[in-house]
Amino acid sequence: MYGTPPRTAEPDTPTPGSGHRGTFGRPADSAPPRSGRTLPPVTDDRVPAGNPDQPDAPAGPERSELPRAAHRPRSTDPLELGFTPRKPVPWLAPFLLISTGIRTLLAMLFGAYLDKRELQNALDAKISKQVGPDGGLWLDYVADLGDGFNATYSIAYLLAQPELTVDGQRLPRAQTLVMGGDQVYPSASYAAYEDRCKGPYQAALPASPPDRPTLFAVPGNHDWYDGLTAFLRLFVRSRDRHFGGWGTGQSRSYFAIELPADWWLLGLDDQSGSYLDDPQLSYFDEVAEKLTAQSRVILAVPAPTWVKAVDHPTAYDSIDYFVRTIVAPTGAQVRLLLSGDLHHYARYAGPERQLITCGGGGAYLYPTHMLPERIEVPPRDTLARRASVTREYDLVARFPEKARSRRYGWGIFARLPFRNPGFTTLLGTLHTLLMLAMAGVANDRAGTTEQRLFSVPLMIMLVVTLLGAAFFAKPPSAGGKRHARHWILGVSHGLAHLALAAVGTWVWLMLPFYGWPWPLPAVAAAVVYGPVIGFVAAELVAAYLLVAGAFGVNVNELFAAQGIEDSKSFLRLRIDPDGTLTIYPIAVDRVSRNWQINPDQSPTASWLTPETPLTPHLAEPPITLS
Repeated sequence: MYGTPPRTAEPDTPTPGSGHRGTFGRPADSAPPRSGRTLPPVTDDRVPAGNPDQPDAPAGPERSELPRAAHRPRSTDPLELGFTPRKPVPWLAPFLLISTGIRTLLAMLFGAYLDKRELQNALDAKISKQVGPDGGLWLDYVADLGDGFNATYSIAYLLAQPELTVDGQRLPRAQTLVMGGDQVYPSASYAAYEDRCKGPYQAALPASPPDRPTLFAVPGNHDWYDGLTAFLRLFVRSRDRHFGGWGTGQSRSYFAIELPADWWLLGLDDQSGSYLDDPQLSYFDEVAEKLTAQSRVILAVPAPTWVKAVDHPTAYDSIDYFVRTIVAPTGAQVRLLLSGDLHHYARYAGPERQLITCGGGGAYLYPTHMLPERIEVPPRDTLARRASVTREYDLVARFPEKARSRRYGWGIFARLPFRNPGFTTLLGTLHTLLMLAMAGVANDRAGTTEQRLFSVPLMIMLVVTLLGAAFFAKPPSAGGKRHARHWILGVSHGLAHLALAAVGTWVWLMLPFYGWPWPLPAVAAAVVYGPVIGFVAAELVAAYLLVAGAFGVNVNELFAAQGIEDSKSFLRLRIDPDGTLTIYPIAVDRVSRNWQINPDQSPTASWLTPETPLTPHLAEPPITLS
C-alpha cells in the first residue's frame, strides 16, 4: 500500500489565494468515495538523485531519502487529499465493541505466539543521536493521536508549524518528534493508519524542511492488535524512511536516542504490559555501556503504569525491573518518565524524577478529576518493593483542570445517545424483546403455548441482563482488582434495566397496540416502542455511568461514550547545550472543526488551515530539570 506510485499533479494547480473552504461533514467512516474510485494512499516514494523538481534538496546520498513533494490538494475532498478524514471512533458501537473485545482476547491468548520482538533481533541495533545546530535540541512528545480527524489534525498542525507563540513564548518547531503510543484507533490496519494517522500528518507537514525533523514511535496496545505488523511497516523500514515531512529514525519497535549534554531518551516496548523481551534487554544492555554517572535518562513507555499500579499493583513491575537492572548499575539517573494511554495531561512530582502522562494527541478525553492525589511507586503491595525503594509522588498539575473534568462528565446525558446511535439502537432492540416477553407472561395467558414460548426467553433475558450489567462494571478480561463496589453497582444497573422493562411493559399493555392481530403488535413495538425505550435506556446507562464514575467504576466508559474531542495536549521540550531541560506542556482547549485550503503553496506549508485560529496555551508553567 505504501509503495504505490503517487498521483501525477493536475495541470490546473491552484494559485495562492484560491483558499477553497470546506468542512468534513460527510460520514467518512461509512460513505464510499464518489464515483467509485479508489483513494490513492499517501505516497512513500523517494526523490531520485538529481531530480530537478527538488532544486533545494541536499546533495549526496541523503538526497535520495527525501520524500517527493506531494501533490497539493485543491479542495478538502478525500480524492484530493489522498486519504479519508475520519470521524471519532464510536466506542459504544455494538460491532466495534464485539470486534475490539475479540481482538483484545486474541491479543491476550496468542500475543506470546505472535510476538515479533524476538524476530527483531535480526534487525540493526541502531542507537540514534539527535543534536540541533546550536548544540541543544527541541523535542516534541505526542501520544494517542490516530482518532477523529479534527482533533488529530489540530495537534499535527501545531506540531508542524515553524514556530508557536504560547503564552508569550516563542517555541520553534522541534527537530525530533516522539509518538508515545496508540498511533491509530480502534485497531491497527494499513487503511486505519493511512486515514487516521499518516494522512493527517502528511497534510500537516507535506515535505521535509531544510532541517528535516526525525520521528520515533513507541507502540501502544492498539498498535499491537495486529501483532505489530502495520506498526513495523510504517515506522521501522529500511527504505522510504519518512512520515510526511518527518524522517523515521528507529530500526526496531524500541529505540535509544543520545541527546545533547548527556541526556538520553529510551523508548520501551512492553507488548501491551506483558514483559520486556530478551533481545530488547540485550539491546539496552549495549546502550547502558554508553551511560555514565553523569547521564540523565528520559523513559518513554506505552502506559502510565505508575498510576495504573494503584488498582493493579504489578503494572509497574516491568519499568521497575528495567530501571533497576539496566539503568541503575551505570549510575545514571532516570529523571523523567513519559507516557500516553490515558488521554489527558497529568504530572506527578517526586524526590528524584517527574512522571508525566500526556495522551492528548487526538483520542477521546479521559478524566482528570478521578486521579489519585498521591501515589507510591513502586506500590507497597507488589513484590518489586523488596528490590526497589518505594517513593511518594504528588499530583502537581493536570489538564483539563479538576472542575472542568467533572463538568465534562455531566455531558454524558446529551452525548451518549447521539454519538453512539448503534448502541442506542441495540438497547432499544433488547428492551423491545424483553417487553414482548414480559407482556406475554403478564397478559394472563397461563398454560397457553404462547406463555411457554415467551417464559423461557424471558428467564434467559433476565439472567443475561443481570450478568451483562455486572460484567460491564468490570469485564473478566480487565486488569486490576474487582471490588465489592463493582458487583453492587453492576447488579444495581441490571436491576434498574429490569425495572425499566417492567414499567415499559405496563405502559405498553395500557395502549391498544397489544390487542391487535398478530404480527401487528410486534411491528408496532419495533416502530413505536423501540426508538422511545432505546433513548430512555441510553439515558439510564448515562445515569449509571455518572454514578459509577463517582466510585471509580467505568470511568473510561463514562468518557469514551462521549467522544470528547477538545482539551488536547502535547509536550515541547528544550535541552540547552548546558544540560538544562525545560518542558513546555502545551494545551488546546478547543480543536478546530472547520478547515480550509491553505493559500500558501510552498512545499512545507500545511495543506489545510483552521478557519478559526487555534489558541494553544501552557497547561502549567514550564518545568525545568537539570
